[in-house]
Amino acid sequence: MSDHKDEPHFSDVRVDHLADAQLTIVGLGLMGGSLAGALRGQCRHVVGIARRAETIEAALAGDLVDDATTDLEGGVAEADIVVLATPVRVILQQLATIAPLLPEGCLLMDLGSTKGDIVAAMAALPPHVQPLGGHPMCGKERSGIEVADPALYHKRTFILSPLPRTSTRALALGQALVQASGAEPLLVEAQRQDALVATVSHLPYLLACALVGTADATTSADPLVWEIVAGGFRDTSRVAGSDVTMMLDILLTNREKVVAATEVCLSQLQQLRALVASSDEAVLRTTLSAIRETRREMFP
Repeated sequence: MSDHKDEPHFSDVRVDHLADAQLTIVGLGLMGGSLAGALRGQCRHVVGIARRAETIEAALAGDLVDDATTDLEGGVAEADIVVLATPVRVILQQLATIAPLLPEGCLLMDLGSTKGDIVAAMAALPPHVQPLGGHPMCGKERSGIEVADPALYHKRTFILSPLPRTSTRALALGQALVQASGAEPLLVEAQRQDALVATVSHLPYLLACALVGTADATTSADPLVWEIVAGGFRDTSRVAGSDVTMMLDILLTNREKVVAATEVCLSQLQQLRALVASSDEAVLRTTLSAIRETRREMFP
């Protein structure tokens, strides 16, 4: 018979309704600033925390928050919900630092683009904290409070990865936050989400970077290229302009799954290259037509 005396008692959330909650967002870049703006007026109080005074001033001037500070301890002292909106590896560092500062029953969420490492670290949080992993499937190629947009989350999928210790009330509060931002919550286990986004989110960034590198290597000597550049190149290469620090964190905390997706992509590209090189029009047409139909099924 197991001994339950040493099992921790996990505190449940302090509030049940988002309208009663003080929300504190740590990190006021594009994602954090946009979330703050989307939820201001739907929570009792929205507090932003940033490192730079200029960011604080911009968030206040843009009416994205009710209050803002550079003081982490003071900013989370009365929080019912705290959202970490910083790069993934910063989140991993912040979890241990912020946990002792949180009031009992605080819901701690994050916006990190990879979930495996974060959820594993959340499992070790002290029992007075209710953890819930999160990953909104939205963004822009530009970063910073200057481009924050309260409509950024509108009609976007927002992945939530609850832990075994996440209470029913905590999950419901997290789902209410997502819906209030305009997004649609989707529950996905952390490792499963990392495998999926490696292909549909992280691989496209590497492909865009490869495309820009290819164009630079093959056409940069001819200035005429910028007069004839097509919309397809502009659209396909857009995400190569994403914040490098953010993408480094994503790639290095999901490297095994990204490498696996890249290997499959290379195989697909080599097959297409071989078909073009063979001049076998019939087979090439059949292959491209099948891919076209698959794309149509993905986005009817």
